[in-house]
Amino acid sequence: MERIEITIAGAGIIGLAVALELSRNHQDIFVIEREYSFGQGVSSRNSEVIHAGIYYPKDSLKTQVCVEGRRMLYDFCAENRIPHKKTGKLIVAINETEAGDLMDLFTQGQANGVEDLRLLSRDEIRALEPRVQAQAAIYSPSTGIIDSHGLMKNLASQFQDNKGNITYNTEVVGIEKAKGGFQVTVRDKSKEAFTFFTRIFINSAGLFSDKIAVMAGLSKGEYKLKYCKGDYFRAPPAKAGLINRLVYPVPKRKGAGLGIHATLDLAGGLRFGPDDEYVEKLDYNVDASKSKAFHEAVRTFLPFIDRQDLSPDMAGIRPKLQGPGEGFRDFIIKDESACGLAGFINLIGIESPGLTGALSIARKVKGMVRN
Repeated sequence: MERIEITIAGAGIIGLAVALELSRNHQDIFVIEREYSFGQGVSSRNSEVIHAGIYYPKDSLKTQVCVEGRRMLYDFCAENRIPHKKTGKLIVAINETEAGDLMDLFTQGQANGVEDLRLLSRDEIRALEPRVQAQAAIYSPSTGIIDSHGLMKNLASQFQDNKGNITYNTEVVGIEKAKGGFQVTVRDKSKEAFTFFTRIFINSAGLFSDKIAVMAGLSKGEYKLKYCKGDYFRAPPAKAGLINRLVYPVPKRKGAGLGIHATLDLAGGLRFGPDDEYVEKLDYNVDASKSKAFHEAVRTFLPFIDRQDLSPDMAGIRPKLQGPGEGFRDFIIKDESACGLAGFINLIGIESPGLTGALSIARKVKGMVRN
């Protein structure tokens, strides 16, 4: 039986970041990807935002990897010439109730170590963004946007330069504990099965990571993912140049996301989303009838947007650990040695701010592998 040192399931941003980080000190690493290329799931269907680290509880993994990962990601992009832009972001309150929630969010961001946040008055908002209508705002200068495809391409290329291997069109279909590691069975696009031994298995399978965990013998309950779909709509080029920064609403206390927000892309486009809708199946069709709800949400802070401006753009699906109306659930980044699976590392429920935190997550996994 062929023996491999480290196997990583999933060639999204997280899997590729982990692969590159480990390849600096380890050899014989294989990334197994069920799709025809890297980043075909969560990694290519998001807002491509580099977050500052404002939204999550102070000591959570989401906050830790976001605050550290943001700095690492900006440095990595500069060193490797990956297109990105530090646009800055406004989180806007449109009434007194939201202004109170905005203050709570500002306090949370400061507690999380986001050192450059500023509170803005109506006049200060108008000076920065004349087209934005709001009573108050948090200004986050360190928020930005990134070419996520360019990032993944660079991570994959550097990993392969370090003699790492990526196997596409290959799906993990079985995992069995064996002495000193795991027997892993995969199936390629011709439906042929192949079994090999690996000392370390890293589960970074995104939307399918809970299924991989169950294959290894772990309980479905704790790791069960809920699919939360988000649609996006795009504005016409004539409206795209009317703002220069990202604009977010104050998030709803029991919402599944950060609210429908306005994001710019590196090509100068403007889009709105995502919303949040729990679904049972993976379906990336955009519901065009949502344009009314999107317009009603966006026009409260961007009154220059008309309903006829909105055209369906794309949809993404978040791998959430919490279901509708449930409280905060953190990332799972866990060595499963305590469950009798020494060498099995789970990365489950990695949604936003996973892109921002990818390099920090990779560093944490490296520490687990070293131990």
